[in-house]
Amino acid sequence: MVTIRLARYGAKKQPFYRIVVADSRSPRDGRFIDLLGVYDPKKNPAVVQLKKDKLNQWLQQGAQPSATVAQLIRKAQREPAV
Repeated sequence: MVTIRLARYGAKKQPFYRIVVADSRSPRDGRFIDLLGVYDPKKNPAVVQLKKDKLNQWLQQGAQPSATVAQLIRKAQREPAV
């Protein structure tokens, strides 16, 4: 099963996440299939950048977003593009 989830990067106590498409059996920070965007919770307000064309393509192919990524997608759709 293919999932859309977060992969953690950044130093200790300085988290930075990539939004990736990965096989559900692969480790959290391990191999991934495609990079869809980034999430930086340390900024105020938190920054969510998505490649919406790639995201829609993977969703149409049946990739399931994790609960956190689903919230981030909804948040990114509500906010106006800068």
